Amino acid sequence: MTPFPKVVTHLLRLLLILALVVFGGFPIYWMATTALSLNSELYNTGQVPWPQIGNLPGMIAGLGKLPLLRWLVNTGIVAVGTTTLSLMLGALAGYALSRFRFHGKGILGFLMFMTQVVPEALILVPLYAMFITFGLLNSLFGLVLANVGFSLPVAAFIIKGAIDAVPYEIEESAVIDNCPRISVLTMIVLPIIAPSLAAAAVISFFAGWNEYLFAATFLMDRELWPASVGLASFIGQYETPLSAVMGAALIFSLPAVAFFLLIQRKIVAGITAGAVKG
Repeated sequence: MTPFPKVVTHLLRLLLILALVVFGGFPIYWMATTALSLNSELYNTGQVPWPQIGNLPGMIAGLGKLPLLRWLVNTGIVAVGTTTLSLMLGALAGYALSRFRFHGKGILGFLMFMTQVVPEALILVPLYAMFITFGLLNSLFGLVLANVGFSLPVAAFIIKGAIDAVPYEIEESAVIDNCPRISVLTMIVLPIIAPSLAAAAVISFFAGWNEYLFAATFLMDRELWPASVGLASFIGQYETPLSAVMGAALIFSLPAVAFFLLIQRKIVAGITAGAVKG
């Protein structure tokens, strides 16, 4: 069998990459095209498949009337808080599951895993009652805690899988030199598993950035709304301004996409390490 010439192989590779780029970028293109369309066009004659740049000033003026900046700040607070708390607690939990032997370790891991198969809606009412008791209702901090409940197990198991791959002899030499256990974790182990930490950070960040159900239930004050709840408020009984929704959604997506592009290489390395060694 005659192998393909290098030119043909290279051309096929380029075509495949181009197809993947078009496939992945089409939703963003369509969001931008919809945002630059008039509502009268969307609901009557239909959307044109190319951006109408002439409508850009009108779209910017329309978005300027919305509290997008406040929504994005609230979303950023929730996402960063969820990521920080998940990584801190996940590092401790992952290290304990990886290095220590204690009774109930298997059950603890199983219960943490079970949080991923329980729908959020199922615990919404008991969580609501608990938040009333502890005064966490209508609070961004309370929303962060609710999100951490779901992102922490994922972060802990990713970190545990990475720590399993770190030779224990490295820690032993530090312990012999009277290095405290917490310093062994923060100064020796965590820098080694930095790619896995990045993967856990991205998963936690997106869990906080995109969360809607808890935010719509626990936050009654409009000043505290994140962007996900703000975007949903556009939906009206008789009319939904799709162009404004798509314009706001496009702005809402850009920080998350930029964050992902910044550390995408470390994400792949971290998830792969956790999957193989876990």
